[in-house]
Amino acid sequence: MKKIPGLAVLAAISLLAVSCGDGGTRLLPNVSGKAGEVIIVIDQNVWEGEVGDGLRTLLASDCPFLPQKEPLYTLVNIAPSNFTNIFQIHRNLLLVDIDHKIDSSRVEYRTDVWASPQCVINMAASDSDAAMELIKTQGRTIQNMLEQAERDRIIANSKKYEESSLRPVVNRFVGGSPYFPAGYKIKKQTDDFLWIAYDTQILQDIFIYKYPATGEDDFSTANLVAKRNEFMKNNVPGMFENTYMTTSNITVPSVEYLKYKGMDFAEMRGFWEVFNDYMGGPFVSHSFYSQDGSEIITLEAFVYAPKYDKRNYLREVESILYSFEWNNSDRKK
Repeated sequence: MKKIPGLAVLAAISLLAVSCGDGGTRLLPNVSGKAGEVIIVIDQNVWEGEVGDGLRTLLASDCPFLPQKEPLYTLVNIAPSNFTNIFQIHRNLLLVDIDHKIDSSRVEYRTDVWASPQCVINMAASDSDAAMELIKTQGRTIQNMLEQAERDRIIANSKKYEESSLRPVVNRFVGGSPYFPAGYKIKKQTDDFLWIAYDTQILQDIFIYKYPATGEDDFSTANLVAKRNEFMKNNVPGMFENTYMTTSNITVPSVEYLKYKGMDFAEMRGFWEVFNDYMGGPFVSHSFYSQDGSEIITLEAFVYAPKYDKRNYLREVESILYSFEWNNSDRKK
C-alpha cells in the first residue's frame, strides 16, 4: 500500500495491561458513569491549586470543532477519603498522589482494576512542580489513553450489536468496512458514493466515497476540502432547491496525518453547512489509499443535533470510523 506523504505518525495507544491480581480470572462489574466523564481522585487543596488548574486545562479545555463550547471531558473531583466502592467502578479514573515520600515521578496506565471495561490512570509525584512536569510531558498520552478507552467501548458495542447486513455492501464498495451498530441503514448508493444513516431526532450519519489518486497533493487540506465539496454538492441535497451540503469557511478545517493499528490516514475535522440554508454541524473524516494505491477512500462522520450538546454524539459516530478493517479475503499480501 502506498504511504501518505509527510506522515506524522500518531500511533494508536493500547492500555497497558498492568496485572491487577487473580490472573485475570476475576468477575468484574460493568463500569458506571456517563460517556466522556472522568473522576479525578485528588486532595482538595491540590485540586484548587496549580495542579488542578493544569489538569483542567488538559482535560476540560474546549473540544475542538464544535459549534458551542463543550469540554473534552466532564471532570468530577473526589477526595481520596471519599473514594469508595461507588466511585471505584467508574469508567475513567485518574488517581493523583502527591507526596514528598515519592522518589520517582510516574504515570501508570491500567485496565479493569475494579470494573470492566475500565481505564485507570495513576499519577504520582513528590510535589506540585513534579506533577506539573508530568502533565506537561505526559499530557498528550493521558488524553490519548482516555480517548482510546472511550473509543474502544463504543467499538465493542458496535461489534456486539452490529448491523451485519451493511458489512458485505461496504466490503464490495471499498474492500473493507467499519462496524455499524444496529439502526444504521443505507440511504444512498452510487458508483463512488455511499451514505449510511442513523437518523432520529439527531443525525449521526456516515459518508463513504472514493476517487482516483493523483499524486503528492492527495492529502493536502485544499484537496481534501475540494473533493469533499464536490461529493457533497453532487450527493447531499438540502431541503430546498439549490441547497446542498458543503464545508463551512468560518474556520479552516484541521488535518492530522495519523497511524492507527497499522493504517495511515489523514484525519480532517471541520464544520459542515448547507449552502443557501442555516443547517450545520461538526464532521470528521478519515482519508487513505485503497489497498492497491489507485484510489483515495474517505470515510466521513457528521452530526446534526441543533438542540443538544454534540461532543458525545460526534465521539460515537467518529469511533465507527476507527473500527474500519480491510476485508481479509481481499487483503493483498
